[in-house]
Amino acid sequence: MSEPMRSEPTGPLAGRVALITGAGGEIGTAIATELASLGAAVVCNHRDQADRDAAEVAARAARARGPSAMLVAADVSDAAAARHLLDRVEETLGRLDVLVNNAGTAVFGPIAGLTDEQFDAVVSANLRGVFNVCREAAGRLADGGRVLSLSSSSTAMALPGYGLYSATKAAVEQISRALARELGPRGITVNVVSPGPIDTAAFRRGKTPDLIAHFEAASPLGRLGTPADVAGAIGLLCRPEAGWITGQNIRVNGGQV
Repeated sequence: MSEPMRSEPTGPLAGRVALITGAGGEIGTAIATELASLGAAVVCNHRDQADRDAAEVAARAARARGPSAMLVAADVSDAAAARHLLDRVEETLGRLDVLVNNAGTAVFGPIAGLTDEQFDAVVSANLRGVFNVCREAAGRLADGGRVLSLSSSSTAMALPGYGLYSATKAAVEQISRALARELGPRGITVNVVSPGPIDTAAFRRGKTPDLIAHFEAASPLGRLGTPADVAGAIGLLCRPEAGWITGQNIRVNGGQV
């Protein structure tokens, strides 16, 4: 669903359209709110009906801060669904200026104990989904556009139990470096944002107070990150002033690594 614009949008992204995949959740909501506050019309993607309510929270937050927001259901790990998603954005809003690849999942555990099903689920969500959407968006993004993909600071930390998750995120980083060169002649920048520990309900689930304190102490800044920290970095990279930053991996982790 979409809502008409309340007034003429203002801000550095006024008149631009931003698509956020996997927009539900605290980080997705913060990203939607940030881009809307910069003036963009926001498209909040969710996988299926089970994820719709969470994505609607993101869309409502975007509508409160920006010109408009709409929901589009699509499992981006399916190539046809990813194509349908980009078709809907073009048909409804007429253009695409910003793509944020936020959809993903996580399975943690020693490599020796992971199953084929877990491998397929993580690779499909974290790697195939980004590949599908980037492939579809590459020829549709407006000149001067932005592509941002979420990775993880775990790719630089070699944490036990994170091998599969980190491998898929490292692959996203490499795809982004190549895509930056491929789209650079059109003035499109492609970057990665790699959060460290972010204080969300999902992060805290199953962790003891001592373990959370350990993550806080690992940062020179002495705290966990927030969804707003991640969204702020993405907003900065979407601004016109960031047009000379491309092919980079921005680690938003408070100096942890």
